[in-house]
Amino acid sequence: MLDLQRLRALHAVSVHGTVGAAAAALGFTPSAVSQQIAKLERETRTVLLEREGRGVRLTDEAWQLAATAAELLALVERAETRLEERRGVPSGRLTIAAFASAARGLLPSVLADLAVRHPALDARLTEVDPHLSVDLVAKGAVDLVVAHDWDIAPLPAPSGVEQASIGEDLCDLLVPEGHRFAGRAAVRRDELGGQRWICQPPGRVCHDWLMRTLRGAGHEPDIVHQADENPTLVALVAAGLGVALIPRLGRGPLPAGVVEVPLDPMPVRRLYALWRTGAARRPAIAETVRTLRAHWPTIATRTGPPRQAAAPA
Repeated sequence: MLDLQRLRALHAVSVHGTVGAAAAALGFTPSAVSQQIAKLERETRTVLLEREGRGVRLTDEAWQLAATAAELLALVERAETRLEERRGVPSGRLTIAAFASAARGLLPSVLADLAVRHPALDARLTEVDPHLSVDLVAKGAVDLVVAHDWDIAPLPAPSGVEQASIGEDLCDLLVPEGHRFAGRAAVRRDELGGQRWICQPPGRVCHDWLMRTLRGAGHEPDIVHQADENPTLVALVAAGLGVALIPRLGRGPLPAGVVEVPLDPMPVRRLYALWRTGAARRPAIAETVRTLRAHWPTIATRTGPPRQAAAPA
């Protein structure tokens, strides 16, 4: 009989692409995942992983087995959901994926609140880019996702995934002290041409938003510095190396030498919680979404004038 945990390990590698990423998602070491798959190979008398450069690739047989594993894990999830629903209290493990600034600025207080009020719930957080996290929840690699989109770039929810609004995060133009925009009450988007920009790398939601916004206003962005983390972007602005558009959530206090200037209209990114339709009745999902929404007004007040999304009908 095939072992479910070994199938789970193979499924995680198929979703995340590498043994290391699968191990991080499962909360194991890479060697533990490799051992699980090696045992599964012996059980099935089938080669499942082959070396490819410094990484591995799944064989055709492994992809077929991973697809079956996804079906089995979905059945297990339904069984666990029914048991938790009968108990009527949030319990069991809940894996959450969130983008970096939400993981820093929102999730700590939410997870701490859940731990105090629901000790039977084992909530675990992984930081994942929004482009990837929605696919992870759709494939069953995580239970709940906190993602975001921008006012000009909506986040698509794939079939079989439900979502609820958490709130709206405002975004400001950050400029070095002494910049011609410093001290302005507001800056229009059509005034942003000719700036040296500091932003996240291509493929990130914030980078894509900046490119669309400036090109929509008739400006070709001059990207001079790129970094993944917002604190690094702020530090580059503080050094006088360019300007940046950075959301308020998780940004923290601005250092000396950086001035915050509102844009007109002000950019907004919307935060969502997403989960699989099959897990919608699970108390852990419902309570975590409720807690995210309950904490947002306090978080938004700390980062600027609160703008909360309307509750879903």
